[in-house]
Amino acid sequence: HVEFVMSFLLHPANIIFLCFCIITAIQLFYYLYFFSKLAFFKVKPRLKTQTHPLSVIICAKDEANNLTRFLPGALVQKYPTTHEVIVVNDNSTDESKYILEEFQRTFKHLEIIELKQKAQLIPGKKFPLSMGIKSAKYEIVLLTDADCFPASDQWMKMMQEKYHDGIDIVLGYSPFQKTKGLLNKLVRWEGFMTAVQYFSYACRGMAYMGVGRNLSYKKSVFFEKKGFSSFNNLPGGDDDLFINKAATKSNVAISLEPETFTVTIPPSTWNQWKSQKERHYSTSRYYKPIHKFFLGLYAFSSFFYYPLLIFSLILFNWKIGLAVFGARFIVQYLILYKCGKKLQESDLIVWTLLFDLWMFFYYLIFAGSIIKKPKPSWK
Repeated sequence: HVEFVMSFLLHPANIIFLCFCIITAIQLFYYLYFFSKLAFFKVKPRLKTQTHPLSVIICAKDEANNLTRFLPGALVQKYPTTHEVIVVNDNSTDESKYILEEFQRTFKHLEIIELKQKAQLIPGKKFPLSMGIKSAKYEIVLLTDADCFPASDQWMKMMQEKYHDGIDIVLGYSPFQKTKGLLNKLVRWEGFMTAVQYFSYACRGMAYMGVGRNLSYKKSVFFEKKGFSSFNNLPGGDDDLFINKAATKSNVAISLEPETFTVTIPPSTWNQWKSQKERHYSTSRYYKPIHKFFLGLYAFSSFFYYPLLIFSLILFNWKIGLAVFGARFIVQYLILYKCGKKLQESDLIVWTLLFDLWMFFYYLIFAGSIIKKPKPSWK
């Protein structure tokens, strides 16, 4: 046996194939241990529900057009109890102030906070968001952005229904709006895979992030964790780093009903998308070590998977290589198919192989974002 192993390892082609098998095993671990939790997640029926007073918070900076188009979606929600919609107008130089005042004449539950001075040494959205949370009248806050709109008039009601004993945080989904073109599909695929990861980790008691476009937590938790004070110097992190700090094994719930989604206007150019992703990845280095390990290992295995597959097919044995690839692809496709149905992204799943190949180039493009200093502005 020892002689066989030594003989096997003396051939570079054999070592390459062995590495490919190890990488494949790592990938299968993620799909079967983590992502399957989302794929087979079932919403537990509630015998009784409670409607809590609620504060919706939206930060806006020069968002006049988006406020005109999308703010009514939050204002006309069917919510049977006390609630408010707070818009923090962060030093806007466009017509936002007058548009908000016009809305307020019709919707008395709209509260406007006008910020006329920039916070020194606190870049990004954290200062206006903190002002909104501090001004909120109610314990449960629900966050979204000015360029988003709820998928239904039940968004507020169904998101807050996830709160019960022990739950402090609710993670929602915010898909990118479907439009034509390759960029839109790539943006939506990346957003979908990000959601598959953060929902799956949350199901495993390892919640590490949420997206501020559809996120809820208790005001008391915000103050208990001293808000964003531990990363005030960073432009980003108002959503993912706060959840990374505040989440425990048992205080996070997820909301997967399509009625609770908030649809996001996607970036229309490659540069817009690149800037958006660079801002996000620049905060990932501050995650807890356990999260960095698992997220990094998945990215590592995804990056090297196809190069090792190609070398195995050429140098080792193409039949065996294809068999290993096929086994992994079947597992991947079935689990993503189930996830796609839950997140209303089924049209993307038929392109799984091409998008999976694309992720090799995606990691090449954005690898530098982890160490690159982000831009200080959130707009």
